[in-house]
Amino acid sequence: MKIVFLDGKTIGDDIDLSQYEKLGEVVKYDYSSAEEVPARVADADVVILNKVEANAQTLAGAKNLKLICVTATGTNNLDKEYLDSQNIAWRNVAGYSTESVAQHTFAMHFFLAEKLRYYDDYVKSGSYMGDTSFTHFEQHFNETAGQTWGIIGLGAIGRRVADIAACFGAKVIYYSPSGSAPQDGYRQVDFDTLLRTSDIISVHAPLTKHTQKLMNQDAFEKMKSSAIFLNLGRGPIVDEAALTRALENHSIAAAGLDVLDTEPMAADNPLAQISDSQKLLITPHIGWASVQARTNLMNIIYGQIKEYLHL
Repeated sequence: MKIVFLDGKTIGDDIDLSQYEKLGEVVKYDYSSAEEVPARVADADVVILNKVEANAQTLAGAKNLKLICVTATGTNNLDKEYLDSQNIAWRNVAGYSTESVAQHTFAMHFFLAEKLRYYDDYVKSGSYMGDTSFTHFEQHFNETAGQTWGIIGLGAIGRRVADIAACFGAKVIYYSPSGSAPQDGYRQVDFDTLLRTSDIISVHAPLTKHTQKLMNQDAFEKMKSSAIFLNLGRGPIVDEAALTRALENHSIAAAGLDVLDTEPMAADNPLAQISDSQKLLITPHIGWASVQARTNLMNIIYGQIKEYLHL
């Protein structure tokens, strides 16, 4: 059996994939363009990919292909109708990064909420060495305890964030874009209530017709001017031009983004003009990528291949 990794670099070089060699021949490519894929999968039995498109154009010559494994939860890059027509099975992975994304959510929150960039710069600039007081709190910050934390999308990650926020003493509410029934133990509210009453809003929803550009100019204008907005769901959930205006006009206090409309970040992204890290923190889609999450991901996929092939 031949297993082909089409964009192995998206997993990282630090993850041990040696167990896959027990299943057969393993070929790894760092990245693959659409033009390169046909030749690379021509004799593959199993293909492992992340962002590579899987469709009639890229897979037409893959006569041995039985299974495609996506190293992610999203499967927008798969033409499922074509795969079904060719009897090619596919698998994705959910739940592998819950702890990692939840952790990153709070890392971003506290960086912004406690003005950590300002205080780190204050000390490293030498200003603290010449200060007359043992303390310096020029940039004011608030405790999370007692604040209202609004969550958009109460899936596994949303629930984990809700539970952690509650441990910090926050009052947690959530909005379900799809209109799902209320979940026991969590307080569901309508979108307008979440926007108007939350001190922190974090997004943990998938991209659907219900969430596309959900956070638009009208939404940001309804938020508190002191609020912090965090997006760890999908980039297109946010109208980035509207968010730029909201930050520049002080409609909200700060934003933290781990996902963008276009990834890698487009040169013409309006958010690129905001250089103040106290106002805007952007990380390059790393919330999912702790060592433990990536290891868990690849162990799950290994199990999926074994199960499918009855090994």
